[in-house]
Amino acid sequence: ADFNYGADEYDAEGNEEPKALPEGSETMPYIDESPTMSPQLSARGQESGDGVSPTPADGLGTGGERDAGKGLEMRKLVLSGFLASEEIYINQLEALLLPMKPLKATATTSQPVLTLQQIETIFYKIQDIYEIHKEFYDSLCPKVQQWDSNVTMGHLFQKLASQLGVYKAFVDNYKIALETAEKCSQSNYQFQKISEELKVKGPKDSKESHTSVTMEALLYKPIDRVTRSTLVLHDLLKHTPADHPDYPLLQDALRISQNFLSSINEDIDPRRTAVTTPKGETRQLVKDGFLVELSEGSRKLRHVFLFTDVLLCAKLKKAAVGKHQQYDCKWYVPLADLVFPSPEESEHCPQVHVIPDHELEDMKMKISAIKSEVQKEKANKGQSRAIERLKKKMFENEFWLLLNSPAIPFRIHNRNGKSYLFLLSSDYERSEWREAIQKLQKKDLQAFVLSSVELQVLTGSCFKLRTVHNIPVTSNKDDDESPGLYGFLHVIVHSAKGFKQSANLYCTLEVDSFGYFVSKAKTRVFRDTTEPQWNEEFEIELEGSQSLRILCYEKCYDKTKLNKDNNEIVDKIMGKGQIQLDPQAVQTKNWHMDVIEMNGIKVEFSMKFTSRDMSLKRTPSKKQTGVFGVKISVVTKRERSKVPYIVRQCIEEVEKRGIEEVGIYRISGVATDIQALKAVFDANNKDILVMLSDMDINAIAGTLKLYFRELPEPLLTDRLYPAFMEGIALSDPAAKENCMMHLLRSLPDPNLITFLFLLEHLKRVAEKEPINKMSLHNLATVFGPTLLRPSEGESKAHLTLASDIWSHDVMAQVQVLLYYLQHPPISFTELKRNTLYFSTDV
Repeated sequence: ADFNYGADEYDAEGNEEPKALPEGSETMPYIDESPTMSPQLSARGQESGDGVSPTPADGLGTGGERDAGKGLEMRKLVLSGFLASEEIYINQLEALLLPMKPLKATATTSQPVLTLQQIETIFYKIQDIYEIHKEFYDSLCPKVQQWDSNVTMGHLFQKLASQLGVYKAFVDNYKIALETAEKCSQSNYQFQKISEELKVKGPKDSKESHTSVTMEALLYKPIDRVTRSTLVLHDLLKHTPADHPDYPLLQDALRISQNFLSSINEDIDPRRTAVTTPKGETRQLVKDGFLVELSEGSRKLRHVFLFTDVLLCAKLKKAAVGKHQQYDCKWYVPLADLVFPSPEESEHCPQVHVIPDHELEDMKMKISAIKSEVQKEKANKGQSRAIERLKKKMFENEFWLLLNSPAIPFRIHNRNGKSYLFLLSSDYERSEWREAIQKLQKKDLQAFVLSSVELQVLTGSCFKLRTVHNIPVTSNKDDDESPGLYGFLHVIVHSAKGFKQSANLYCTLEVDSFGYFVSKAKTRVFRDTTEPQWNEEFEIELEGSQSLRILCYEKCYDKTKLNKDNNEIVDKIMGKGQIQLDPQAVQTKNWHMDVIEMNGIKVEFSMKFTSRDMSLKRTPSKKQTGVFGVKISVVTKRERSKVPYIVRQCIEEVEKRGIEEVGIYRISGVATDIQALKAVFDANNKDILVMLSDMDINAIAGTLKLYFRELPEPLLTDRLYPAFMEGIALSDPAAKENCMMHLLRSLPDPNLITFLFLLEHLKRVAEKEPINKMSLHNLATVFGPTLLRPSEGESKAHLTLASDIWSHDVMAQVQVLLYYLQHPPISFTELKRNTLYFSTDV
């Protein structure tokens, strides 16, 4: 069924099957040769030259730059991951071959389902591909299972690469195979039933015995697979020492694979991604994707198509049952008439209504709670109707998030009149669209007006040509796709080189979250240099993330170029690049150093990942002379203070110069600065005040959060935690007030006084919400888990699912703090003296 979720009649497609695949493959896609892309075939929009940067295979995995032992350990991880995916691939090929024998058997009878010729066309070369991979898997498996650092397997990859010619034959036949399968399905009900549900065996150690997949989806798998081997060869070379016997063999295999991919791409007919105009000219699709348009004051999800000479904005029409879906053109602008408005012209544009952060956070919590329910239902073999209902609800919520979270304006102006405004969530994406359009505008383009027939033909071709088939929401993902990483990614941005002239330079980091990219961190500006040395570390929270993007900017200090729209960055993007966050490569305890190349600029960075349950552990400090990881009662007694010195000083500094800082307490400070402050407070150094006054305010805010996070037990104590959870769940306001105040009175004095001190500070921060964009709800989200999360046992039991980052417990912790933040002022003496409250034992 097609669900219509009220987004301006926008049909949420893709519910018939988890992932729509290239229809009829007029869109026979280009095979992507860039090694660090996710292993899918990309459409032809990769020509901008700085999209994704491979890590150079030479040099990085060699010599003293990398610890050899670590390299070999990584080598094993890469191979294990590849072996697991190879097993899945072999199972998929087996599933495809399964109906072939019975079909062949009936072909010679009086009632054939298909003719021998049709069977030969549809299953062309599948048997050969299966045999090649089965032999490869059987040879590689024992080598990985009985691992030895000296093991050699380069010859296996070399042999696999030398047999790629079979894939060439498969690719050449792919389009005809699909068309034949589609025609046979339409004319033969028996074959239609077979091709709609092929059973694929699950991996050996997985709980699921089988999954159902369509024949069309399975026929796409070999095309998908051909890039995966090249990716793995890149990764293997990176982690194989140059003096290892495998090194030259892997290099040779990589060379063969890359040449093969290039030759295939040259042979793929460019007309397959083109549409012919009524005048007989070809117009090619260069890029397409889903964007949110602000139209007549409301947000609409559009599918935007960039052709060689025109930008077309469309929406998917509701299709009658059994009919082909079609696009409806909302507007188009010939590229010869398209201009990007200057900052001054943008001033007259309508103000963008931005949804408050806490509403977006609430929605993420809801989505994650539904995800957990879906997983539980699946684990308990729940009813499929219940799962479908949950999935529908999840789709609606994710769709809302997709529509309402973008806030970065991308304006397009037709020089003959109208302007259009899209909202994007990432500056990276905005620059990709802008660059793709500007590149096409360098050609000699003519202005034109499309007749209604021409427009109909062009819009009609969109459905076949599109390369992005699904709205980026979880419900459109295959179950076997990686769920992404949940936890904390630590990134150090070291340095950059390759700039032609001195400039004021900085970098920003973006990660994907809930289907779209968001900016998470920003280095300081390094002034007037061609070789900036930032060496700044950031801790980025990941919510199912699969990619990290780095953008390098030149800072603009020219006030005349400043844009009145506060979401618009007028700084110039010097380069941008993206890398996949491979769970196996990232989840090692050591730092993993890498280089990202963009437009001739190389940015050097390191990263490591900490899973959420590891980063949530409260560990008491071994040396009790400091303040971090030491009980609050010990610290206040030693200092003869009511509130720890560190809390007082950090709060004082934030109130002095950070209370109007946008995103204070939410934007992460530089980790190295926070560690420096931690060391100074722990040593009780006399230079603390000087250091505080010089330090970036986000680092000071981060130090305060870290102090509470590292307390050996939470500020609101382990003992009272269950009672806080019960108290916040009470529905009678009087009972809740009584319970919540009684719980405060039950806290030890140092904890209570410190909590009330912090509470008043956070209320003062929230008073400046119009400027700093930090509401009480935002602050409760940041501090709730920090102040309440129990130390051991309790929290561990709940963190089994990845999506428990927004678990019921976390939501309750936020609600507890929000209750006190919204409460009228609470004074320590009143609280202690007040006996009006009916007291019960906790």
